[in-house]
Amino acid sequence: MKQIRWMAVVILAGAGIACAQSLGDYARNVKKNKADTGTAAKVYDNDNLPTDGTLSVVGPAPADATKTASAAKAADTAAADKKAEQQKANDTLQKKMDAQKQQIDALNKELDLLQREYRLRAAAFYADAGNRLRDSGQWDKDDAQYKSEIDSKQKAISDAQQKLSEMQEDARKAGIKQPDPDDSKSGGTAKTTDTNNDAGK
Repeated sequence: MKQIRWMAVVILAGAGIACAQSLGDYARNVKKNKADTGTAAKVYDNDNLPTDGTLSVVGPAPADATKTASAAKAADTAAADKKAEQQKANDTLQKKMDAQKQQIDALNKELDLLQREYRLRAAAFYADAGNRLRDSGQWDKDDAQYKSEIDSKQKAISDAQQKLSEMQEDARKAGIKQPDPDDSKSGGTAKTTDTNNDAGK
C-alpha cells in the first residue's frame, strides 16, 4: 500500500515537471512566431531601446535662454530664502527644546535636594525619642509642607516633560532630526555601572 502511494507521488511529480518543461517550450515558440509576423507596430522595451545617440522631443520650441536663466535664478533665490527661513525656524525650535531640557534638569535637581532634605530631617526626628515627644506637632506641619512641596515639584516636572514631548513632536513634524534617547541613556547607564564597579573594589 505504501509503495503504491509512493509511486503515485513520483508519477505526479514527474508529470508536473514534464508540463512545466512543455509550457516553457510553448512560450518560446509563441515568442518566435510573434517575432516572425513583424507587421505589428514597433514596441520599444529594454532590449531594443537605443542606448547611444539623442532622443528627439516633440513639442513646442524651447523658450528664450535668457528668460529661462532668469526664471531659474529667481527659483533658486526663492528656494534659498525658503531654506534659510526653515533653518532659522529649526534653530529657534532647537533652542527652545534645549532650554526646556535645562529647565527639566533644574527641576529634577531641586526635587532631589528637597527629597534628600526631607529624608535627613525625618531621620533626625525619628532618631531622637525626645524630639518625637516634644516636637510632634511641629513635625507634622513640616512633614505636610515637605510632602506638598515634593508633589508640586513632581507636577512641575511632569508638565515640563509634557511640554518637551510636544516640542519634540513639532520638531519631528518639521523634519528636525533628534538624537536617539536610548543611545544617551545607555551611555549614562554604562558610566554609572563603571562608577559603581570602581566603588565596589
